[in-house]
Amino acid sequence: MPSSSVYRELALASRLGIEDDILWQCLHDALVQGTSLEEELLAQGVILPDQYYPALAKMAGLVYLPALPDAHVIDLPFLDSQLLRPSFLRLYQGSKPPLTVIVPQAATFHTLLDRLDHMPHLAERMAVVSPQVLRQAVWRAGAERRIRDTQSHLFDTAPQRSARTVLTGPQGFYIGVCLSLLVIGLLLFPLPILTLAHVLLSLIYLAMLCVRIAALPSRKGPFRSGEALPDMQRLPIYSVLVAVYREKEVIAQLIASLCRLDWPASRLDIKLVCEADDHETLAMIAEIGLPGHFELVLTPHGTPRTKPRALSYALAGVRGDYLVVYDAEDRPHPGQLREAYARFCQAPADVACLQAPLIIANGGKSWISALFALEYAALFRGILPMLARHRLPLPLGGTSNHFRVDPLKAVGGWDPYNVTEDADLGLRFYRAGYRCETMERQTLEDAPTTARVWLGQRCRWFKGWLQTWLVVMRHPRNSLREMGMPAFFMFQLLIGGMLLSSLGHPALLLFFASTICTMMKMKTANLPAGETLLFAIDLINVLGSYVIFIMLGRLAMTGFERKQIGARFCWLPVYWMMTALAAWKAVIELKTRPFYWHKTPHQPRTVIKT
Repeated sequence: MPSSSVYRELALASRLGIEDDILWQCLHDALVQGTSLEEELLAQGVILPDQYYPALAKMAGLVYLPALPDAHVIDLPFLDSQLLRPSFLRLYQGSKPPLTVIVPQAATFHTLLDRLDHMPHLAERMAVVSPQVLRQAVWRAGAERRIRDTQSHLFDTAPQRSARTVLTGPQGFYIGVCLSLLVIGLLLFPLPILTLAHVLLSLIYLAMLCVRIAALPSRKGPFRSGEALPDMQRLPIYSVLVAVYREKEVIAQLIASLCRLDWPASRLDIKLVCEADDHETLAMIAEIGLPGHFELVLTPHGTPRTKPRALSYALAGVRGDYLVVYDAEDRPHPGQLREAYARFCQAPADVACLQAPLIIANGGKSWISALFALEYAALFRGILPMLARHRLPLPLGGTSNHFRVDPLKAVGGWDPYNVTEDADLGLRFYRAGYRCETMERQTLEDAPTTARVWLGQRCRWFKGWLQTWLVVMRHPRNSLREMGMPAFFMFQLLIGGMLLSSLGHPALLLFFASTICTMMKMKTANLPAGETLLFAIDLINVLGSYVIFIMLGRLAMTGFERKQIGARFCWLPVYWMMTALAAWKAVIELKTRPFYWHKTPHQPRTVIKT
């Protein structure tokens, strides 16, 4: 039976002139989802906040404030609690008495009217605002303090986990010693040193080839987006964070994609996090207008200007128990949130994150995007599910990560100084005793189609992976103890081995070519056994790596994706040489500008229905 507060809400909504059939439908939704009639009316756009709250102010005989002056809002302790449940705020007006601004609620509106009837003088010291206006005032008032905390929190609380220090003193010393010994060795004993380098690089390649081969059985048949999920009721609030910077071209597509999410609007907390000086993007958002369950969060100017800095800044205002991060160009499957929530309900408490697969939708546009699509198919539908199945650490993708909010805050959120915050966060979760798993429902996004854009993006990834490796290897014994030997070894392969193999790919090809030249000059019977074995390993590495890369990607793809790509995989040798160039560029940038974020431009696309 409906409670008395429901009848009060109905009576108040009737006084506002809302039609009965709409009221009853919203009431039904509220009872099913465990919300209030007021929440449903506002979330579904039946009445807008700038209509609803002025009407309540008029009924109560109070002033309605469409905006709050920044000078009158002071950043006091617990101010950020109003970002989570906006209810009241004290305005300090110099010599005048403080003014209390409130966000009235329909369920308790009668109490407010009774109080004002008994104490009419209170009306002089009270005013009404909408929750959107109050939150924006709180965001602005605490901006300086919040951005300082964002930039320094992880470094202050866990400096050994932060990439703010690129190299520690001991790391710089050991790297310097190793480089000096390498140079001296090349000058004094060039042939043995080159042979040793050849052997080590070949073994690293062979080990990484084995990982890819192990991932092959993890996909049996084409990718599917999962079975139908149960119709869940009483859903929790789910927060969505999207960091947007210079993204005016895709804002309309982004808003449309997020509006398609199959989750009640009254239970969604969608935040577009935008740099305060990104005037073009802000103008486009203002022109389009945001639905009621969206919120615009402005990140103050500061350094480093990175996506993780923006996400960590917005984390203070996240209202949900669960959180997903998307990129501006993403088109997530509408049922992705429901699958993630169902998986979290069934998973142990140590599962802190679920990674949705990323699928490249423009694989047929160029040979670069085609090979990018192959790479993503192999990673998100092959390697990552295999790692999750064996309870190993996952180097997360930078988007479509679904989190439990409490573990995310417990590990310090995102590192604003790491330019691949996803891989870093996956490792920090694992070291703190949490795990990441994968899910089925996908997110569509577009790959770079030109070499220049691809090189900038890949350079940033390599630089961040190098940052992550250096952070974990500050205290190798501690990392080994926290992760365990299998996970520590896999980390060395996936991060360290991937970096070394990319940096050394040109050298491996040179070693391979030189071995062929040597064999052509000598009789086969006279070849040393070691030389023959090394040549066999090199042959397996070079040809096997190409073949397994293509097989792993194509087996995970649908027929439509394979048709899009066609025979463009023939460009793979060129693609891997570009990868080597990006890796060497990243090493240089780690010294010259370690926190620089290469921005990838995006263009809107027609949304593909899934």
